[in-house]
Amino acid sequence: MKYVYAEDLQKTAEEISRLLFPHVKIERMKCFRSYGTNSRGTIARCHTIGKLLQQAAGIQPFYALEFISERFDELDSEEKIKVIIHELMHIPKTFGGGFRQHDHVCDKNINTCYRTYKEKKKETEEGDFLGIRELKWKNQDNIKRIKDALKNAKDSFF
Repeated sequence: MKYVYAEDLQKTAEEISRLLFPHVKIERMKCFRSYGTNSRGTIARCHTIGKLLQQAAGIQPFYALEFISERFDELDSEEKIKVIIHELMHIPKTFGGGFRQHDHVCDKNINTCYRTYKEKKKETEEGDFLGIRELKWKNQDNIKRIKDALKNAKDSFF
């Protein structure tokens, strides 16, 4: 098995967590693609260090979401989001190193979360109807240009 940090999946999981699962400590959750699996039918897995090992090692809980490239990458974008939601749903609200089981992580709840995610994502995108984010980025560029121009003018004046 080969594991590779998946920045694209990390960003998506972070966005979903912010909108649906605020209890997920993003700095203590990482996403990976795995290659070369022998498992049958598994698309993704949620891993953590058991509570006893956490205590013994004196470390805080950490979750790793593994997405099996051979299966996950072939899914359409909607199914990929649902799989990411599925794995995030395994992380309990206590963020204590345990897992939520499949009585909670089921198709009905995943589909409900998916609809909620789409609604919240649309709201946040529409919430910027004035283009404030873009103006902020442009403003930062303009401030840099003004500072550079002032520095150049000052240097040539004195």
